[in-house]
Amino acid sequence: MDLVTIDEVRAAAARLEGVADRTPVERSRALREVVGAEVLLKCENLQRAGSFKLRGAYNRIANLSDEERAKGVVCASAGNHAQGVALAAAMQGVQARVYMPVEAALPKVAATAGYGAEVELYGANLDEALPVAMEDAREQGRTFVHPFDHRDIIAGQGTVGLEIAEQVPSAATVVVCLGGGGLLSGIAVALRALRPDVRLVGVQAASCAPYNQSLEAGEPQVLESNGPKTIADGIAVKRPGDLTLPHVDRLVDEVVTVTDEQLASAVVLLLERAKLVVEPAGAAAAAALLFGEVTSPGPAVATLSGGNIDPLMLQHLVTAGLAEQGRYATLRTSVPDEPGGLSRLLALVADARANVLTVDHHRLDHRTRLGEVEVVLELETRGDVHAQRLSQVLADAGYEVTPA
Repeated sequence: MDLVTIDEVRAAAARLEGVADRTPVERSRALREVVGAEVLLKCENLQRAGSFKLRGAYNRIANLSDEERAKGVVCASAGNHAQGVALAAAMQGVQARVYMPVEAALPKVAATAGYGAEVELYGANLDEALPVAMEDAREQGRTFVHPFDHRDIIAGQGTVGLEIAEQVPSAATVVVCLGGGGLLSGIAVALRALRPDVRLVGVQAASCAPYNQSLEAGEPQVLESNGPKTIADGIAVKRPGDLTLPHVDRLVDEVVTVTDEQLASAVVLLLERAKLVVEPAGAAAAAALLFGEVTSPGPAVATLSGGNIDPLMLQHLVTAGLAEQGRYATLRTSVPDEPGGLSRLLALVADARANVLTVDHHRLDHRTRLGEVEVVLELETRGDVHAQRLSQVLADAGYEVTPA
C-alpha cells in the first residue's frame, strides 16, 4: 500500500492557508522538571473548533467534486471530528450530517449543531455510530468523511508535522496521541521527510489500545471488549485503519499506553501549570512524558490534540488528578466517645495545616471498640509527603490511622 507523500501534505497546507490556525508551541517547565529535558507543547487545543480535526476535514471536503459537494457529507464522531467536519463543511457551503454517540459530551454536540450540521445521536460509542453513518452515505449518496482512514484526512493532519518541523527544528522526540491514527500518520509523513532523525512515539489509552496487537499481527485487529472504557473518548477507537496502520508500522518508532489516572493527572498539570485546558485524549502525549512512558531524548514535543471538554468532566478530572497527586487524602481512625473527642483530633489536623473537606462520624460500625467512635476524614493536603507527615502526627498522638 502506498503511503501518503510529503507533496500531499504540502498541498493540504496550501488549501488550509487562512483556514486553519498555525497553533503556538509553548515550553513546559513543569514537564521539564519531570523529564529532565526540554519539553514543548504543540497547542492544537487552541485550533479553530478546538482540535486538529479541522485540518483533515477541510482538506477532504476541498477535494470533492461539485457533484459530491452538492449531495453533502456525512461522518461519525465522538466530538472533535464532528466539529471539524461541521465547520469545514460550513466554510465551503456544504451540508453535513453528523452521527455522534448517545453519550457524547453535550458541549461537543451543541458546538457541532452550532456550526450548522444536522446531528444524529446513535450508539454507545464511535464504533457503533460509524457503520450507521457509512450506511447513510451509501443510501443518500453523501460522501463519507472518515475520521482518520483516508489519504486526504492524513495529509491534512500532517500539516501539524510541517509546523512542528518549522517551529521546533531541534526536536529529538515527538509524542502524539493515537486513536485511529490519522494525526500520528500525517505527522509521521511530514517529519520523516523533513526530519528523518526524529523519534516518533504514539500514545494510546491503556483500556483501548488495539495498535500493538495489530502491529504484531500485521493487519488491523479489533479490540475484544464490550466497548472502550476510558475517559479519553477522542482516542477510544477499537480498530486501526487499513491505511493508518501501515503508516504507523513503517514510520513510527514506538507505541505506548497511559492509564486514565495518568491522563487525569496530565489534564490537571496542564491546567494548573501551563494554563491550558486540554481534554483527556489531547493530554495523552503529555501524560506519557509525565509518567516516564516515553524516555527518548529531548527536546521533546508533546502534541496537545484537543481542548473540547465538558465542564462537568473537567471538574471530575481535577478531583481525580489531585487525588493521584496526593493532594487529597482519606484517613480512618477512632476517637473516644466523649465530649471533645472529635475536636481534639481536628485540632491536630488543623495544626498540621491540612484542610478538612468532610467528616464521617460512626458510632455503630462493627469495627469500633466500645467507648470509641469511628471517624473518616477527607482532607486536602499539599501532596503525598504532607499526607504521610499528617498520618505520623496523628499516630504519635496515639491515634490508629489507616487509609480509607
